[in-house]
Amino acid sequence: MDQSEFEKYGAASGGRLQVSYDSFVQAADGRRITAPVVLKNVMAVLPGTDPNDKRMLMVSGHYDSRVTDVMNIKDFAPGANDDASGVAAVMEMCRIMSKQKFSCTLVFVAMVGEEQGLYGATNLAKRAKEEGWNVHLLMNNDIVGNSYGMETDIKDNKSVRVFSEGVSALETPAQAAARQSAGTENDGKARQAARYIKEVAERYVDQLEVKLIYRRDRFLRGGDHTPFSQQGFAAVRITEMNEDFNRQHQDIRTENGFKFGDLPEYVDYNYLQKVTRMNLSVMANLGLSTQEPENVVVLTAGLTNKTALKWEVPKGKKPAGYYVLMRETTSPFWERKFFVKENSATLAYSKDNYFFGVQSVDEDGHESLVVTPKAGR
Repeated sequence: MDQSEFEKYGAASGGRLQVSYDSFVQAADGRRITAPVVLKNVMAVLPGTDPNDKRMLMVSGHYDSRVTDVMNIKDFAPGANDDASGVAAVMEMCRIMSKQKFSCTLVFVAMVGEEQGLYGATNLAKRAKEEGWNVHLLMNNDIVGNSYGMETDIKDNKSVRVFSEGVSALETPAQAAARQSAGTENDGKARQAARYIKEVAERYVDQLEVKLIYRRDRFLRGGDHTPFSQQGFAAVRITEMNEDFNRQHQDIRTENGFKFGDLPEYVDYNYLQKVTRMNLSVMANLGLSTQEPENVVVLTAGLTNKTALKWEVPKGKKPAGYYVLMRETTSPFWERKFFVKENSATLAYSKDNYFFGVQSVDEDGHESLVVTPKAGR
């Protein structure tokens, strides 16, 4: 079904959208896979228009579902919220965006095997690493259609969580030493991407607040962004604010007048629409942007109460200018943005007292991701 829908969008795109299976054989794991089985991620790739822009932006959901017993392959498992909601968001984004043109490549993925052990994402992340894909961001949408919190009796259709790791799993000793010296444990690629998501989504989607969660994922749970994080890519999990666990991984049944099960009637479709628009706004803004400035450096050779930064012009289309971003060291969000046209800037704020970042911006205001400067001379 996912493939046939993607192929319809491909036809409407004039053949630019490339639809395929990412197929692999998953070996028995002695836990949730009892025998070797062929699994397939369903992918739709929209190539970028700039041959010098090698960035790849990915958005995903997973199409497998389960009931209470993870090994039960017979009973009805609709998985309406976990995770048909995420797949629906991905497919609607693909339908809309495949008719447009973007500088970099966009990838829309319906993952397989998430419930059995993140197998589809693990295979695709490994392939991306081996084939040298320049995955700038993966937004994994998992459980994004419910606005009701089970224990709290709270209906919240205005908040969405973005989980992001702070320190890359592939951090080298040299990178760790630099991070510790600069105190930038909250400025890794995934966390910078999460800040970007918050700023752009709240700019374009009314009545939606993006809550940044400084964890890779929830306790006792996992998601398809994790294998990408483990391969060193910037990857985040997008998920609803308050989950209803009575309607996740449940046999369809009624007990004491309460109906259990992940059924379509318990999805808040207006909320799902907002989360989809959030993803689309971020992917479009980033897909239309110029590339990030390169070799961003904060100059630390001298004792001064100012901050001097320099960087190199990015590859591909030349930006209209750059934003230098600044925040207090205790602030999770960027607080000020300074526009400059040159590839250097000196600010009357001490480099010791603030965190800084630099991003490029085109003539229409589309910003790249933020680059954390390295200390240098």
